[in-house]
Amino acid sequence: MAEQPRRQVMVILAHPDDPEFGCGGSIAKWTAEGYEVRYALCTSGDKGSWDPAVSPGAMAALREQEQAEAARELGVVECLFLRHVDGELEPTLALRREIALLLRQFKPEIVVSHDPYLHYQIHPDHRAVGTVVMDAIAGARDIWYFPEQLGNGVGAHRVKELYLTRPQEPNYWVDISSTFERKIAALRKHESQVNRIGDLRERMHRLAEAAGRAAGVPLAEAFHRLELT
Repeated sequence: MAEQPRRQVMVILAHPDDPEFGCGGSIAKWTAEGYEVRYALCTSGDKGSWDPAVSPGAMAALREQEQAEAARELGVVECLFLRHVDGELEPTLALRREIALLLRQFKPEIVVSHDPYLHYQIHPDHRAVGTVVMDAIAGARDIWYFPEQLGNGVGAHRVKELYLTRPQEPNYWVDISSTFERKIAALRKHESQVNRIGDLRERMHRLAEAAGRAAGVPLAEAFHRLELT
């Protein structure tokens, strides 16, 4: 019997550590179930330090290394860094084109991104990435959007499901009771960011418990899930 292809998941978020904070338990569960998960991070988090002695370039290099280690902890196959400037992302046509090409090249069945409709979301990068990813999903599926991308094995691609993390209106939950500790282990790889959070595990546990109550399980992560046609 021929081996079934692995389900492809692409997690497209703004910064290193966004995957682990938003859906690290779900990612660990998916990889354990045989899904092939790949990250695309739009920035390298170069502004993620309060220390004026640390340059943005040095911080970006450190955070890419931390992200790669965290991804390995969760079984992620690859981290792609688009290296846009942290804090300066906008929902431009150029970024939409860039994301659409990734979707066409890697052909994920499932995409995970930020919820651009989260009320009072103050981080512009999260709003921008969520919006652009939704627009790029629409663009990637039709041949007359960005037709210059097509050819040499690259064709239009239709994503089947979109999962928005930390959603305004959750409608789907993943039970992470068995993978919560892997989420915490991955988060601890982001030492430059989480060393300021003394109660990291306790805080994450409270959030997972709250989501779990909505789902009727001990610990969960919430999403707004869209089935795309």
